[in-house]
Order: sequence, then C-alpha cells, then structure tokens
Amino acid sequence: MLVIHCAKIAESYRQITMSSDQTAQSSRAFVEQLKRSQIYRDYEQAFRETTGLPFRLRAVEAFDLTHRGDPNENPFCALMAQSNQSCSACLLLQKRVEEEARLEPKTLKCFAGLCDSAVPVRVGENLIAFLQTGQVLLHKPTVAQFAKTTRAILKFGTIVDLKRLEEAYFQSRVVTPKQYESILRLLEIFAQHLSSLSNQLSVREANAESPSINRARVYIADRHADDLSLGEVAKAVNMSAFYFCKMFKQATGMTFTDYLARVRVEKVKNLMLNPHKRISEAAFEAGFQSLSQFNRVFRKVAGEAPTVYRDRIHAVGV
Repeated sequence: MLVIHCAKIAESYRQITMSSDQTAQSSRAFVEQLKRSQIYRDYEQAFRETTGLPFRLRAVEAFDLTHRGDPNENPFCALMAQSNQSCSACLLLQKRVEEEARLEPKTLKCFAGLCDSAVPVRVGENLIAFLQTGQVLLHKPTVAQFAKTTRAILKFGTIVDLKRLEEAYFQSRVVTPKQYESILRLLEIFAQHLSSLSNQLSVREANAESPSINRARVYIADRHADDLSLGEVAKAVNMSAFYFCKMFKQATGMTFTDYLARVRVEKVKNLMLNPHKRISEAAFEAGFQSLSQFNRVFRKVAGEAPTVYRDRIHAVGV
C-alpha cells in the first residue's frame, strides 16, 4: 500500500519551500497524502488502541483544534470546544506548543492541568509536520484542581453546565509521568521513521513528474482561492492550454477542473474542523463562487453534504 502512494507523497514533500505560506500549503498536502499510507494508518490505530489517547499528524500552521472529533478526544476538552472563549484558549495553547516544538518535542499544560504534546517531523532543516497527542492528566484529578479550573472558566465568561463539565473532567485519561514519557518516545521514533521515509521517497521520485506539472500543482495550491482558470495555470508554467490539459490529466489522473475542486474541498474540510467557522465562510474562503456550486461539488467529492460531514466530525465526544 505504501508504494502506491510514494509518488504523491514525494511530490508533496518537494513542494515545501522557505516561504511560510507555501510551507503551510505544502505541509497540508504532504500530511493528507501520508495519512493515506498503510504504515501511517497501522501506527495510528495501534497508538490509539494501546494508549487510549488522541493522535494526529498535523500540518504546519493548521488553524483548528488538534484533537477535535478524535475517537479518544477528552470529554472535558470536547465540552470546552463548544465555547468561543475556552476554544480560543485551547487554540492559543496549541500555537504555543507548536512554536516551542519546532526543533524538539514539547509538552505544555493548559489551564485545567491537561498536558498537550507535539513532536516535530523534520526532513533535514525543513519542518514538515507535527505528531501530536495529549488531553491527559499526569495525576488523578482532585476536587481542589477542578475548583481552580472552574474559576478560570468563569473568568473566561464561558457559559457551560458545570455539573456536566465536572463529570467530564473526572473522566479524563490519567497516566503517570513515566508512562507519558514512554508514549512521547514512541512518537519520536515514529517521527524519525517518517523523516527517513520522506527522504527516501524524495530521492526515489525526484524525476518522476514533469517539472511543469509540479509547478502547476504548486501554483494551484497557492492560488486555489482565486477565480483560477486552466488557461491561467497553463500560461504560468509556459505551456499551451491544450498541451497542459493533456499532460495534467496524464500526470494526475484528473482533469484540471476536478483537481481544483478536490483541492478546494480539502481546504473546506480543514477549515470546518474549527467548530466556529461557518460553512459558507469556509466555502468562499476556499474559492467557491457560490453556495449552490459548493454544495454540488462537495457532495460529489466527499460523498455527502457539507452539513452532514460537519455534524459527523463534531459529533464525537459531544
């Protein structure tokens, strides 16, 4: 299964550049391709079943709640995600964790005492993604600690059912510091494996695709939110529209229109991980010109309506 995805994963990796915006775009493409590989899926399943903790391979500069919708999402965190104020606090913590984990693994505690951790996946000097877990306590929750947490929540101005929140808090997964250290070591080993694999794939597939098609992919990734046309992309890579159309279909297995639609749908999916992002906002931000067009294309690509997709990914743990 891994071999099947080699070309696509390597192509995504080669797109990573020094530009922050392009790095984020390329990281998302790399992560989405890698998630489809058998080695990743096997590890993801084994990690969740063994530790009981959430797990995610996360793109650089992704703006969403890391473990929202994960089968092992902490019920307390799921409730907190429903409030704008506490959701913002969680997003800020994730930002801090990632900023401090660019060179080495990092663990930080949130206001409720829960740990969140990020392990960098690097290829040479390039940061390409993070492996993340957390939403875990390193000691049994206490009444005093929950009281302190409650005071912080009230300061946020969060409106929440405190009885339900207390029940969820005391259901939090608890591991010892030594156990958690071992769990993070597993992530480090897997991150090193992914890094080594990425290097091998990039060398193996360096000449697998036409440079012009590769540039076209990058151009589309950077400008998918614009009113992009086949002629514009063909001109950007110095090819005639007719020849570009033929070569692009041959390289990707899709027409330009279908490829662009899939890029935009994946962008919308990423945006909708933020529970406070409206579907219409996500659609227009990704480049769709109308909601009717968006709904039609999303259903065709994802196999379900955007509202159904959103309800499904946010249903777990709520």
